[in-house]
Amino acid sequence: MLQLSEIWIYPVKSFGGIQLQKSKVTDRGLELDRRWLLVDDDGRFLSQREYPNLALFNTEIVGDFLRITHRLNLESIDIPLRSVFLESQSKIRVTVWDDLIDAFEVSAVITDWFTKQLGFSARLVYMPEESERKLDPKYAITGVENNSFSDAYPFLIIGQASLDDLNSRMKNPVLMNRFRPNFVFTNGDAFEEDTWRDFRIGDVSFVGVKPCDRCVMTTVDQEKGIISGKDPLKTLAKYRNFGNKVLFGQNVIGLGLGNVSVGDEVSVLSFNK
Repeated sequence: MLQLSEIWIYPVKSFGGIQLQKSKVTDRGLELDRRWLLVDDDGRFLSQREYPNLALFNTEIVGDFLRITHRLNLESIDIPLRSVFLESQSKIRVTVWDDLIDAFEVSAVITDWFTKQLGFSARLVYMPEESERKLDPKYAITGVENNSFSDAYPFLIIGQASLDDLNSRMKNPVLMNRFRPNFVFTNGDAFEEDTWRDFRIGDVSFVGVKPCDRCVMTTVDQEKGIISGKDPLKTLAKYRNFGNKVLFGQNVIGLGLGNVSVGDEVSVLSFNK
C-alpha cells in the first residue's frame, strides 16, 4: 500500500518549510502554503536561486502567528496568520515569473526587519483570498484552478523511493528538503509518480499534470544557506534528462477540498498516457 509519509508547507516562498502531521487542502494548495513572498523594489519575487541565504529563515506556527527566525543570529519576528488589511491599504502588483499578482505589503515594520537581515531592500507581501492567480490553461483541468506564490502548481509529490534511488548514485546523499515537496509517500517504486494521472490521498482527489523540472535551487544546502556544489542536479542530469529538462517529482492539481494526514493511503486511479 502506498502511504503518505510526509506533509510540508512553505508559508514564505523560498524560506524553510514546516513539516506537519495533517493539513487542509484549499483551492490553491495546502493551507498557508506560499501565501507570503519577499519581493524587491520592483515587486519581483526573490528566491534561493539568486539568494541561497533565504534558506536560513526558519518558519514555524506559534499560536495565531507565523514566526520567522534567522538561523544564524536567532533574531525573529511574528506575523499574524489571519492578516486583516484596512481598506486604506493599497494593493501592489508583484511578479512571480510571468504572472502579475495582487498582494499587500504586510507592514513597514516587517519590511524594515527583512531589509536589515538581508542588507538590501526587501518587502514581505501577502496573497489575500480575493487575489487570483490562474494556472497555465495548458495544464488546467477545469480552467478555474487557483495557485499561490508557488512557481507554477499548487502541489508537488515525490516518492521516497525516488530520493533513495538518487542517493544511491551519489557520494554525498541529500535530504528531501532539497526538492521542497508538499507530499512524500512510501512503499512505491522509484519515479512511479511520473506516471500518475488521477489519484487520491485519503478521501481527497488530485491530478498529476506535469513532471517537475529542476533547477540550481536543488544545489542549495538548506541547513547552511549556500550552494554546496553541482549535485544533486549533476547526477540527476545523467539519468533524468528528458528534452533538456531534469525531472524529479510530479506537479499536482487538487480536485476538491478536504484534509490529509500522515499515514493516509495513496490510491492511484489512472495513469498519464
